[in-house]
Amino acid sequence: MRATFVLGRIAGVRIGVHWSVLFIFAIIAFGLAQGRLPQAHPGRSWAVYWAAGLCTAVVFFASLLAHELAHAVVARRNGVEVDDIVLWLLGGAARLRSEASSPGAELRIAGVGPLVSLLLGGLFALVAWLLGTASVSGVVVEMVAWLAGINVLLALFNALPAAPLDGGRLLRAFLWWRTGDRLRATAGATAAGRVLGWLLVVLGLIVFMRSGAFGGLWLALIGWFLIAAATAEGRQAQLRGVLAGVPVRNAMTPEPLTVPADTTVAGFLTDPSYRYRHSAFPVTEDGAPVGLVTLDSARRVPRAEAHAVTVSQVMVPLSQVTVAGPDSPLADLLPRMEPGAEHRVLVVDDGRLVGIVSLSDVSRTVTWLMNTAPGRR
Repeated sequence: MRATFVLGRIAGVRIGVHWSVLFIFAIIAFGLAQGRLPQAHPGRSWAVYWAAGLCTAVVFFASLLAHELAHAVVARRNGVEVDDIVLWLLGGAARLRSEASSPGAELRIAGVGPLVSLLLGGLFALVAWLLGTASVSGVVVEMVAWLAGINVLLALFNALPAAPLDGGRLLRAFLWWRTGDRLRATAGATAAGRVLGWLLVVLGLIVFMRSGAFGGLWLALIGWFLIAAATAEGRQAQLRGVLAGVPVRNAMTPEPLTVPADTTVAGFLTDPSYRYRHSAFPVTEDGAPVGLVTLDSARRVPRAEAHAVTVSQVMVPLSQVTVAGPDSPLADLLPRMEPGAEHRVLVVDDGRLVGIVSLSDVSRTVTWLMNTAPGRR
């Protein structure tokens, strides 16, 4: 899940927001402003309900961010680097650069998220009680009480022992500790995730067909997400098993064709060297990589401006490109790679570009390894 736009950094972790957040934000604000708040405390103006609904939605997403930041901070303390945190339709996700080194580290990283949500739920409940005893506006008390309930619900839901939920990570840590096999542990956690997902889908459809309640469809949607995410996580775990011990240099395209940063877009598009070979090219300046340019991004420049615009103005800057060393584990790149020419990985050794890796390169490597492995001929 890639961020549509970046909010900034907290504790050194990049915080992004996916466009789908607007959908769930609108649902929460609308549900509170037009449903729960007027029903519980009638007689206020529509502006009061909407202001309360919007503020509550903002604080809810701040709670989600706190949940994911807890994962990120503990992950770093356990030697696992964090690429970013993205808030999206069904919550948030901290994208880890590698996996935990031990079941204990996995337990700590996974368990801190629900714990933070539970603590926030308790804190909001205490604040709601204090505000109630102080005779503060009922709307404000209702806002805080809703935040208490939703954070406790978030903690309990995330603690369910099914991947990709935090509880699934806890289950994997336990199975890993019991069996000593991380791959088998992941398979068990993802199987539990698929089972839970199908249960939610069936339950949601039954609720919707019997009552017509929108909540049934929402439950089914969450179940479908769990099925898809658990399946994807299981496949990725299998790939990591196949790629165990394989360095990036074994999959990269060495010495890729590069584009000087001061090349005009027109020159880039008309040069036969770039037109037919690939869809993305590393951009260099004084021999050092500075970014990645795609043919699609260059073609979006109007023809009238193509002779005045340089490649450096339309490239993805190096700070937003995934970079790896030639001897880095190829398996550790999998969580950071996505389809699309703009998501190529640049392989850099001592500041010098030595290769480039795409998902198709990884796929070819996996195919080769599986076809040459003993018993697969």
